[in-house]
Amino acid sequence: MNAISVSNLSAGYGADPVIKDINFNLECGRKLSIMGANGSGKTTLLRSLNGLIKYKGDIKILGHDLSSLKRREIAGMMAMMSQLSPVYFSYSIRETVELGRFARHENERAAGSLLKTSHESLVHDREMVDKCLELTGLKDIEKKQISSLSGGQLQRVFLARCFAQETPIILLDEPTNHLDLKYQAELMEHLENWSKGQTQLPDGTKVPNTLVGVFHDISLAVEISSDMIFIKNGEVLCQGEKDKVFTASVLENAYGMDVAGYMNRQRRIWGKMREY
Repeated sequence: MNAISVSNLSAGYGADPVIKDINFNLECGRKLSIMGANGSGKTTLLRSLNGLIKYKGDIKILGHDLSSLKRREIAGMMAMMSQLSPVYFSYSIRETVELGRFARHENERAAGSLLKTSHESLVHDREMVDKCLELTGLKDIEKKQISSLSGGQLQRVFLARCFAQETPIILLDEPTNHLDLKYQAELMEHLENWSKGQTQLPDGTKVPNTLVGVFHDISLAVEISSDMIFIKNGEVLCQGEKDKVFTASVLENAYGMDVAGYMNRQRRIWGKMREY
């Protein structure tokens, strides 16, 4: 089964489309990085996949036409973390993460598969939220108001909410923004472990987990990806399995610079570091 299928996709925020004629299929269980320079259309593509902006063309999520799905149905199939934005409410960290459970219950009721008792359901919710808070290093500060958090802490809260949503597809827009090196490394490990598993949909179907992310950090994208799409000026420059498309010429075309040479200089700097 394809997690996501896109045909002739164009989308934008005004009269002129930001992305044009995008086509790709992503099988369940794959990890896709969307790459390109600032303004190339990466975030627009990601938001289109979640139905957050108007688009032309066809998008299918787990075989379902995106345009025919209700918001709760989309939320039962995929979770999304957008780029960090201002917070205008004062829920606690735990309350914010608990919001990720709402669509799950609504879709289970609609599918007629909510077999747990009310008590069992509450226990499962609590265990799931606890797990996500632990996973993102937030358990010890779960009672803090999110309006008081730093950018890095907020980033982890919204990641925890994505995990708590319990979907087989996660869309991430710059997930490591505002995170220090320790949490970047831990996040990538958690995403790698999550991507090896599978998730049971509200109707009982088990689906391999699929990750789609927009990354500015090329090293992190290479580390996590099985597949890559490079976008330039709203159009697909190159796409396919990472080992086939991640080349010096593609990088130079996408970013307008000698990326490979720059990365090699960075490696030489780290190679000169003294151990003690």
